[in-house]
Amino acid sequence: MMSPADERVEQLIVLTERLTDLIARQATAFEARRPHEAARHVEETAKLANVYRHESARVRGNVALVQAAQPDRRRRLVRATEAFDAVLARQSRAIAAAKTVTEGLVRAVANEIAAQRPQAAGYGPSAQGAGYANNATAITLNRKA
Repeated sequence: MMSPADERVEQLIVLTERLTDLIARQATAFEARRPHEAARHVEETAKLANVYRHESARVRGNVALVQAAQPDRRRRLVRATEAFDAVLARQSRAIAAAKTVTEGLVRAVANEIAAQRPQAAGYGPSAQGAGYANNATAITLNRKA
């Protein structure tokens, strides 16, 4: 029978490894430029990340919860946490790259649309802005995307 500390550490290992696996899958999807595949795991990842955040805070606030666990089990938790940190860094790089590519595409599309619009030649009755009526185009750019 495991001690309460061993049980808690084992649960943290399982949680950390599952979260690491999900985030690695998301990073792989982003790296392959398939963000729609990353979306499959968003809900589960969010739930597990919330549990992980809560449990990590609990352990940081009271180290005695895991201190009595077997040394080999604590080492497994440390290794699982290191792997988790590494996959988070990988995911961050993949998301940043995907964001850069997406922003570039949006800018290119917006620039192309702007280049194809007729330019107004001034104000007043003789202005040449009438071309806008025939070329209605809408585009929304969001810097937060």
